[in-house]
Amino acid sequence: MFKKFQPSTDIAGQTPLKSSVQRSIRAGVLAQWKIEPETLEQIWPKKEPLVHVKCREHVSIYTVHNEPLFFQHFDGPLYPTLRLYHKYPYMLPKVGIDRGAIRFLLGGAHMMCPGLTSAGGYLPPPNAALPAGALVGIYAEGKEHAVGVGITKLGTEEMRKVNKDIGVEVASYLGDDLWALQTL
Repeated sequence: MFKKFQPSTDIAGQTPLKSSVQRSIRAGVLAQWKIEPETLEQIWPKKEPLVHVKCREHVSIYTVHNEPLFFQHFDGPLYPTLRLYHKYPYMLPKVGIDRGAIRFLLGGAHMMCPGLTSAGGYLPPPNAALPAGALVGIYAEGKEHAVGVGITKLGTEEMRKVNKDIGVEVASYLGDDLWALQTL
C-alpha cells in the first residue's frame, strides 16, 4: 500500500474531522484492536483534533499533531502505523515468519502460508485461532519488534491445513514509505 508513496504527489488534502466522526472512529479503533480506552486516550487524547489525510488509491491516514497514527483503505479496517504498533505491541495478535520470508516482506510482498507454518514461523495455537480478516502484527524469526502489519486472508487453522497461497496481506512494513514518514 505504501511501497511508492510520496507525500508531495500522493496527498490530495488534509481535513480536520468533526467530533461526531472522531467518536465513530474512536469506537471503531476500540472494537478492532485489543486496547483499553485509557490506552487509546494516551495515543489520541479526546481533546486533540484528528486530521484526515486523503491519499491516492483511496487510502486515508489519520494524524494527531501531524504524526500518522493509523490508516485505512476504502472503508476497511483501521490499521495502526508500524511506529505506533512498536509502542503498543499488545494491540494486535501476532503471527511470525521464518528467516527466508524476511527479504520478501521487506520487498513489499504478501506473506505466504509456508513462511508462516514452517519451523521458524508462528501461528497462534488452535485454542486462540484467528479468523480470516483479522488484523495482525507480523514478526520475523529472531527479531524483537514487528516488521509489518497486515490482515489475514485465511483463518490460521486453514493456513495450517492448506499451506499455500497468501496467508497475510501486508498493509505496511518496515522500510516502506509510510515508515519513513515521521510527520505529514
